Amino acid sequence: MLVTSVLAALALNTAQEAPPSQDPEQLQRLLACRALTEGTARLACFDAAAGALETARRDGSIVVVDRAQVDRARRDTFGLDLSALPQVFGAGAGAALTEVETTLVGASRNPRDEWTFRLADGSSWIQADSESAQFRNRPGQPVRIRRAAMGSFLMTVGSSRAIRVRRL
Repeated sequence: MLVTSVLAALALNTAQEAPPSQDPEQLQRLLACRALTEGTARLACFDAAAGALETARRDGSIVVVDRAQVDRARRDTFGLDLSALPQVFGAGAGAALTEVETTLVGASRNPRDEWTFRLADGSSWIQADSESAQFRNRPGQPVRIRRAAMGSFLMTVGSSRAIRVRRL
């Protein structure tokens, strides 16, 4: 069975955490079996390593995900500060997401006269600048959020001028 991507579960409270780019020990053992040339020993090695990998998957210490799940997680976390977490998208996960496109569910002003936006992808964003925001506050309006300078984000609703926002 071809495993598309294997991620070690996040062990944030252990000091001896392996570097994020290193494969989990169970996967290393499985891959090491390829070096054996004698058929019976090779099969026994693969059986033992596959069993250990399956046990780790069942108990949650190893998580198996495919590229579509990684891409969906990357999109779902767009705009959130995850710098305190180790890299979970794996090596070769592709270029960082620079923008998302979705639609507006609704927008409202808070007591500080800032706009709060609820989007179809389930995310919520709040206006982070004091610029006047002029846009059509109608459900279904196209929304584009893109990365900007110094870790900020710019949102365009329909054909409106971009405003600076941050993820809630």
